[in-house]
Amino acid sequence: MKVLTYADPEVPSALRAQATALREQAWPGLGDSPHDRALNPVVMLLVSPGGEVTAALDILSKDIAHAGHTYRAAGLSSVATAEAHRGKGHGRQLVAAAREEIAQSGADVGLFTCDRPLRAFYESAGWSVLEGAVLVGGTPQEPFPSDRPGFDKITMAGFFTERARRDADAFRHSRIGLYPGEIDRLL
Repeated sequence: MKVLTYADPEVPSALRAQATALREQAWPGLGDSPHDRALNPVVMLLVSPGGEVTAALDILSKDIAHAGHTYRAAGLSSVATAEAHRGKGHGRQLVAAAREEIAQSGADVGLFTCDRPLRAFYESAGWSVLEGAVLVGGTPQEPFPSDRPGFDKITMAGFFTERARRDADAFRHSRIGLYPGEIDRLL
């Protein structure tokens, strides 16, 4: 298996078609390029030696203000593994590679939400639960918090720079404003 990484506009058309079909399995209606360009979407794909996309995800990045400081943040979005390849470690391999990609990108912190039952999966790929943290997406005028009624989300995180590790306690048990825009409601 090979991990391939592309800026969203540069994904080769054959791989993009496979990744879009795979995402449709997991996220019906998500579409081909579902992210705000301002979030600099990066597409990561796990590809078999025969050229089959077995898992896909996107990394979204932006600066966020939190507790009086500005941090470069990145997070996972649209994580999907092909139904035929689930349970084989493909998703875990790709999510772990994405964590390393974010760490090497210069991001201070990695933040995203996941469904509570996926906690162990993301922890096995190197991410940690950010206890009590709520991510607030949407816009300041129309916030979209991860603790809204009907959601059962937890926040996962990684602190990659010395400054972020030093400030990690400021992120725990807090509301973290992401405000990614109208298309991406949460990172």
